[in-house]
Amino acid sequence: QLCPLYHGPLFSTDPCTVGESWKPWPRTRRTVRGCLECVKRLLFRVGDDWYFLFFLGVIMALISFAMDFTVSRLLNAHKWLYRELGDHLLLKYLSWTMYPIALSAFSTGFSQSITPHSGGSGIPELKTILTGVMLEEYLAIKNFGAKVVGLTCTLACGSTVFLGKVGPFVHLSSMIAAYLGKIRTSVSGEYENKTKQNEMLVAAAAVGVATVFGAPISGVLFSIEVMSSHFAVRDYWRGFFSATCGAFMFRLLSVFSSEQETITALFKTSFKIDFPFDLPETFFFMALGTGVGAGLLCAVLSFCQRWRLGYVRRNSLTAKLLAADKPIYSSLVALLLASITFPPSLGHFMASRLSMKEHLTSLFDNQTWGILSQNASLARPLQVDPKNLWLEWWEPRITIYGSLALFLVMKFWMLILATTMPMPAGYFMPIFVYGAAIGRLVGEGVALLFPHGIQSDGSVNTITPGGYALAGAAAFSGSVTHTLSTALLAFEMTGQIAHILPVTLAVLVANAIAQKFQPSFYDGTIIVKKLPYLPRIRSRHIGSYSVTTRQFMNPHFAVLAKGAGFEEILRVVTSTDDLEYPIVESAESLILVGMVQRATLVRYLQTHDEATPGEKEPEEKSHSNGTLGDDCTIEPITLQLSPWTSLHQAHNLFELLRQGRGTETSRSGVGRKGWGRQLKAAIEDLANPKTLT
Repeated sequence: QLCPLYHGPLFSTDPCTVGESWKPWPRTRRTVRGCLECVKRLLFRVGDDWYFLFFLGVIMALISFAMDFTVSRLLNAHKWLYRELGDHLLLKYLSWTMYPIALSAFSTGFSQSITPHSGGSGIPELKTILTGVMLEEYLAIKNFGAKVVGLTCTLACGSTVFLGKVGPFVHLSSMIAAYLGKIRTSVSGEYENKTKQNEMLVAAAAVGVATVFGAPISGVLFSIEVMSSHFAVRDYWRGFFSATCGAFMFRLLSVFSSEQETITALFKTSFKIDFPFDLPETFFFMALGTGVGAGLLCAVLSFCQRWRLGYVRRNSLTAKLLAADKPIYSSLVALLLASITFPPSLGHFMASRLSMKEHLTSLFDNQTWGILSQNASLARPLQVDPKNLWLEWWEPRITIYGSLALFLVMKFWMLILATTMPMPAGYFMPIFVYGAAIGRLVGEGVALLFPHGIQSDGSVNTITPGGYALAGAAAFSGSVTHTLSTALLAFEMTGQIAHILPVTLAVLVANAIAQKFQPSFYDGTIIVKKLPYLPRIRSRHIGSYSVTTRQFMNPHFAVLAKGAGFEEILRVVTSTDDLEYPIVESAESLILVGMVQRATLVRYLQTHDEATPGEKEPEEKSHSNGTLGDDCTIEPITLQLSPWTSLHQAHNLFELLRQGRGTETSRSGVGRKGWGRQLKAAIEDLANPKTLT
């Protein structure tokens, strides 16, 4: 209530509230508030999105650099402990195994104790959110600390557990973007709508990839391919701007910390530029993308990974551990993986002393290992030599080719087993390294077949196995994730673009084969977790054009008239469990007006009474006998379908509008109501028709 104050030495002539007048220095506070409003208007004149996208990129770059710094220190501590134990084999085994066991158990226990949403990659859940389905508390800021601490411990396990950080960083970036969106809403005073939130989440996915590899362009394209079925061009600049800020800051921090002299590629290579490959080698690059390398092997990996995830949920022992004792499950898996990779045993033949980054650096080596290994005076050093990482792959008893083959065979099932561990972890980097090993093996094999190079037009050009490793990494990771941007990611990571044509060709061939047989790695996880995600129609021959909405949408549901009162609303709410109800103009016309949420009807029932007019005063009668249309918020219908709309058209509309439900209407009014799960069931029935017995 405003009150005029008399002019005097202690009072202001401006009207103010009674509570405001008792606060100290009212005039100074009004002046400061006015200055802040002026600054806000000047800063937001170019749009507030720029500032929040910049902060998103910088924050994620700082987190990525700090995490890499911490992980490197933890890995160095593990190496120091293992080295200082000398020749005590038992103590060395205990140090090699107990270190990742303790870290994996702590990662699982700490993250799961705070929130169950912190485990795994995070990309499948984010894909579900971007389709219009909101997963409760998945983007809550309280998950941030659990994800950061758990992921740091996971990466500190090293190549023993063989997991990465791309997926969790996309999740972390999404949480920061959602939190910044709430701050922007409070600062600008605008209403926070779902469109704005989705724009920030798409940009956040690009930032998550860019701040891991320092690759902004491929980060944007990868996020579009993985996250979105339809992408709005107006969001393009948001992803590029934020990803560029994040990648630039991430590489700049490496220079400031004296890790590098200037901003360079993360895995810089030294392939020959003048003649990187010969034309006949194109056949081998194509073979690398087919069954010889990435294509069919990716389909087998996707199938086995999905089967393994389902098996650990069905098996009584593993299901019990995952339900009640998740840290114990992670410890047992880490014990098995660490025992296999123990360097004096089987790990001696798998380059197990190398970290994930050293694995990739060695596989991209421009030298031919088959030629180098012919030197009889070679001996593996006692410690890893950073200048001769290829020696970790050299073992005279099985040769270079045997080491690479054993690495591929063992890491195939070890990676599948590691994906079942319920702790924060990414799976893109292990897949990328695995593909590089495939390419390296093929390249060394080609160099063995042509030891003096391929002769073309009178000149002899030597084989570069590192180029095959680059193509294998891009092709295999692209086929597993069903993306093509991994080719560009490989170029940005290595600073090498001389192999652009063969690498792109290998990625295309591998994708064509993988998409024919299996869903992507992330879609397979969605299937196993049974997330409410609308699947894609992968084939045009399942008859999706001949099925109409009236064949799969629900014709039996409760409808409320706009003039419904307390008794009718109470009857509908207590007799059904729907989350929302269609509202029609009247019971006779059935003209659709909108939808009302169940929570809104519950609040209506709590604030209204079923009272007779004689029991209430006249002024209370209107409140007690208010109708639904007068006292409830009716939401408009975004998606209305015709009874003759085909399944294929309905699927495209659900994906484009990111809707979770739609309503079928005709001249006679509302007829059927459909949800995303009904559309999903209809697609699955067409893809896998049930046989009559």
